[in-house]
Amino acid sequence: MQKLWKRSIGLALMLALAVGGWLTWNALAAAPRAPDVNYPLLTGQTLDSHALRGKVVLVDFWATSCTTCVGEMPQLVQTYKQLAHKGFNLVAVSMSYDRPDFVQNFVRSGPAGALPFPVVFDRSGDIAQAFGGVRLTPTSFLIDKSGHIVKQYVGPPNFVELHALINQLLSEQA
Repeated sequence: MQKLWKRSIGLALMLALAVGGWLTWNALAAAPRAPDVNYPLLTGQTLDSHALRGKVVLVDFWATSCTTCVGEMPQLVQTYKQLAHKGFNLVAVSMSYDRPDFVQNFVRSGPAGALPFPVVFDRSGDIAQAFGGVRLTPTSFLIDKSGHIVKQYVGPPNFVELHALINQLLSEQA
């Protein structure tokens, strides 16, 4: 009887692992791929989305006129500083309606100090369009190491949950 019971538990565990693996694979297969874009940085350089593969990336659409965006920026800076050494990157994409001089000034001396991560000015709006026509700020996309969008945030994220999800994604293989 005990042998049958152990065998049943073993089969149940194998079934649970198989179902869990199938659900994980299915979720990854269903996750949309992040668009392939070139990010024109304020520094004059260009960051290609292919260069970000193998990293966990948060693409944050923001504007200097957005008080929520300005308010969340210190937490984004803190997130970047805490996790960049583990393979996390953050790309801040300012909206096409923002003034370039306002963006430059904010990047140098905003409430969070100088921004330590890549900042893009989406002059044409093509990047926002590639991400599904982003219009509201802040809107952020969390992208895994293989280039799939894992989560979209409209409004500021819950940073405790965001950090937990980033750390989970960082621990996974690409």
